[in-house]
Amino acid sequence: MKRVLYIASGWLVIVLLLHIVSSCERYEYSAIKSPSNKIPAEVKETEGDDIKIGFLMGTLLEERWQKDRDLFKEAVEELGADVEIMSADGDDALQIWQAETLISQGVDLLVIIPQNAESAAAIVEKAHSAGVKVLSYDRLVTNAEVDMYVSYDNEKVGELQAKAITQLVPKGKYVYIGGAEIDNNAHLIKKGAYSVLQPLIDKEDITIVFDQWTKDWLPSNAKKNINLALDANDNQIDAIIAPNDTTAGAILEVLKDRGLIGRIPVSGQDADLAAIQSIVSGEQAMTVYKPIQELTKTAAELAVKLAKGEEIKNELKINNGRIEVPSVLLPPVAVNKDNLDETIIADGFHTKHEVYQLKDKQ
Repeated sequence: MKRVLYIASGWLVIVLLLHIVSSCERYEYSAIKSPSNKIPAEVKETEGDDIKIGFLMGTLLEERWQKDRDLFKEAVEELGADVEIMSADGDDALQIWQAETLISQGVDLLVIIPQNAESAAAIVEKAHSAGVKVLSYDRLVTNAEVDMYVSYDNEKVGELQAKAITQLVPKGKYVYIGGAEIDNNAHLIKKGAYSVLQPLIDKEDITIVFDQWTKDWLPSNAKKNINLALDANDNQIDAIIAPNDTTAGAILEVLKDRGLIGRIPVSGQDADLAAIQSIVSGEQAMTVYKPIQELTKTAAELAVKLAKGEEIKNELKINNGRIEVPSVLLPPVAVNKDNLDETIIADGFHTKHEVYQLKDKQ
C-alpha cells in the first residue's frame, strides 16, 4: 500500500525523523532455540517463515517497559521471527506516525501498547486497511476492532492494592491517585480498587478525601496531586492508593519532605527495583507484581500465530466499546515485605543482592 505524507514544512520532517530515530530500536535475528522453552507445537512446526512483527510502545520511561521490550524481543526471537520496536515517548500522534511507518515497511502484524487508548483506534483501522492484524498488549485499544488482547487482570490489580491498604488501615481518610485518564488500564484498576473501597465507604469506615488522575502517568503530576491532597487535609491522611511504582515513588518523596514517610501506607504496581527496596525499608507498603516474562512469552506466541493466520481458540472476551475482543488475562500477585523472597526474588525478577542492597564480600 502506498502512502503519501503531507508535511507543512521541511524542518518538521527533520524533527520527526530525528524523533523517530531516537525512539526506534530495530532488531532482526534468526531463531535460537532453548531446550527448556515451552512453545506450542503448532508454532514450532512453522519455524523459518519470514515473519516480521512491529512492536509499538507508548513509552520507555518506566523500568518495567524496558523489561517488556527486552523480554518480548527474546520471546519473538525464540520463535524465529523478526521484530522492529518503536517507542512513542508519550506522544500519541507520533505513535500513529510510527504505525504507518511499520505498515509501509511490510510488517505482518502490529503489537501495540497504546499511548492513548482512544486515538490508537486509528492505528487499528490503518493496519486492517493494509491487511495487518493488531494485538493489543497490556493496555486495551478502545473502540476499535482489535484482533487480540493480552494483559493482566487489571481490575484484580486494583483489588489487590485496595485489599492490602485496607487491611493496614481499616478506617480513616484515604487518597486515591489514579493513573492516566487516557489509559484504559487506569480505569480498570480504579474499578477494581473501588469494588473493595465502596463497601467501607458506605459503612463510613473510610472517607475518600481526594481522588484524581495522574496525567500521562508522570511522577511530577503525581507529586502535584499528593501535595494538593495533603494541603487540603492539613497532612491528616491515613492511607494512599497509588496506581504504580513510579507514581508511588514520587509520592514517597513528598511524604519524606513533609516528615510523613513510613507513617502513611502507599500502594504500587510493577515491582520496580526502587519500589521493592522501599518496601524492604518500610517506606512503601506493597506493590503488585506482574511476571512480565509470562506476559511477553504469551504475547509473542499469539502474535506469531496471528501473523501466520493460524486459528486461535479463545473463550474470554473483553468489550472495548466496539467489539468483544478475544483476550488472555494473566493473574497479578500482591507483594509485600513478607513474600517478596518467594515471588520477586524466586522468579529472578530482581536478585537478592539488588533487593537488599547487599555488598559482595571482598
